[in-house]
Amino acid sequence: MMLEVDYLDWNNALGVLSKAYQTGLFALIIGPKGTGKTTLVRKFASQVKKELYSVNFSLRTRESHLIGTKTLDKGEISFVEGILVKSMRDAGVLYLDELNAAEADVLLRLDEALDDRRQLVLKEAEGQLVNAASDWFVIATINPLSHVGTKELPPQLLSRFPIRLRLEYPPEEVELQIINRHTEVDSSKLNDVKRAIKLAKNLRDAAALEELYYSPSLRETIAFAKLLNTGIKSNQAAEIVYANVYDQWGEVEYRKVMDMITSLFGD
Repeated sequence: MMLEVDYLDWNNALGVLSKAYQTGLFALIIGPKGTGKTTLVRKFASQVKKELYSVNFSLRTRESHLIGTKTLDKGEISFVEGILVKSMRDAGVLYLDELNAAEADVLLRLDEALDDRRQLVLKEAEGQLVNAASDWFVIATINPLSHVGTKELPPQLLSRFPIRLRLEYPPEEVELQIINRHTEVDSSKLNDVKRAIKLAKNLRDAAALEELYYSPSLRETIAFAKLLNTGIKSNQAAEIVYANVYDQWGEVEYRKVMDMITSLFGD
């Protein structure tokens, strides 16, 4: 049974993904962490009633995670298929999260499967040929190159994803709606939550201009609202959720954010 996923589609991203799926064109979602990329993909998979096969890429992701590996069981050698192969056979939705953090050898095997033939030769299994199901669908996400561990994708791989969506942080009024979906905001706390949303936007703008090192996500504004519900003062909640993380870059960064908090919430 597939669980219902709550996603507020404020910029018609689901509509674009649906068109991409109908035409068999793979999709790429571009945007910073914490903008709801994964929730969007999960919602889409539930809408089209497809199994979601997810890979989150890092330096530790190996070909075997995607393709599979040989195993020895009771003297018998068998091949256990990886996520890429399973998704191709089962006509699932393959979710390639943070694709631009993958290593070159991994991208090479992916490129083989993603070209127009939608085929993969399993050199690990006696050259077996895997043909993707006709309605197999692939969605990848990438983070901006300013994020640690990211790199430019090869042009030929980018061309496999002709549908490109930019997922930015939502407008302030939409962010408030998202918070309300995750926690109940008491009317007496509403103005403080709005101030926190304004603070998050200011911090994101400063990070975009490289005036600060970190850009808070939607998770932070949700966490602020939840913390506020415990009875903690708004300025203290803002310091805990927003300011303290900047101390790892030094006192100057931390003080910049604390000044912003004081201007919005007072001492």
